[in-house]
This record gives sequence, structure tokens and C-alpha cells, in this order.
Amino acid sequence: MFQNIVSLSHHIIKEKVHKGDHVLDATVGKGNDTLLLSQLVEDEGSVYGFDLQAEAIGITQKRLNTESNYKNTKLFQADHSQLDKYLPADLELQFAIFNLGYLPSGDKEIITKAETTTMAIEAILPRLKKDGVLAIASYIGHPGGMEEFLKVQLLVESLDQKRYNVGMFQFLNQKNNPPRLFIIERR
Repeated sequence: MFQNIVSLSHHIIKEKVHKGDHVLDATVGKGNDTLLLSQLVEDEGSVYGFDLQAEAIGITQKRLNTESNYKNTKLFQADHSQLDKYLPADLELQFAIFNLGYLPSGDKEIITKAETTTMAIEAILPRLKKDGVLAIASYIGHPGGMEEFLKVQLLVESLDQKRYNVGMFQFLNQKNNPPRLFIIERR
């Protein structure tokens, strides 16, 4: 059922995201989550996607053009900490997702950073609708990954339990520093 963090996060996406929802992919990478979100929200919804790398934006746009029937996605080549500059001020999100680390098969020197990631999380949380979810897949096996994970964990552990449910999933029997998935639900 849950072979890896991606299959688990996609299960959560399919459970929480429906036609007409507004959603965010804060790290589009190769477009896997962005494509799924686009297909689920259909034409009535909207998907906003961010990535620093032109390569990631290009790959994702190409996938959307060939694999999605919808024109519901806006992609921005920008750091996710800048999302408030690009999103409508009154936008409420049903779902948001991060895949922290580096672009798969890309330059491993270009990684997400703890400081900008925590800034982005703090900007997203007030935008979540009641019962909206923020999922954060934290890949810890690369240089900088554990530092980012620990800062994100510190931030989400401190969230008011009257406003948010916060959990973390990790595979306990996998080797080589398997990723962890934070799940934050607005109450």
C-alpha cells in the first residue's frame, strides 16, 4: 500500500483534493505531484507551482502539456519563500506539498534550504482552509537535508494544537536515511 513516501503522499492527495480546489506545489521538481493535482482539481480548480530551477519548470510544463487535459496550473520560477508575491492575497488552499532536497537527476548542489523552507511553511499555514493539509516530504540523506529536516520539525512541533494536527510518518526498517513525511492539517 505505502511502498514509499511518494505513494503515501499521493494517497493523501487523492483523499484530500477534489474538483474545484485550490492547491500548491511548493517544489515542482519533475512535475509528479503537480500533474496529479492538476488532474484532480480539473478546470474548476487551480494549481500553483514553484521551483527555483528553469529545468524543473520546463519539465513540469511539458508534462502538463502532454499529460493533463486541464489548463489550470500556473508555474513560477521562484523560490517558495517568495510565494506571497505571486499568489492572490485572498487565496485559500485545500492542499499544499513540498518535496525537499534536490531535483532528481539534477544538480545535487542546488537544494532547498531550511531558512527559505520554514519561511514558505509559515506563509502557507494561514492560507490553509479548515481541514486543509500541508504535506512536507523531507529527504535527509544528502548534505543539508538533516539540518533542513530538523528546522522544519522544530517549526511544526511548535504549532498550536488547537489550530493544527501535526504528524510525521517515517519508514523504520529502511536503510540509507529514508525520507520523512510531515502531515499538517488545519483544524
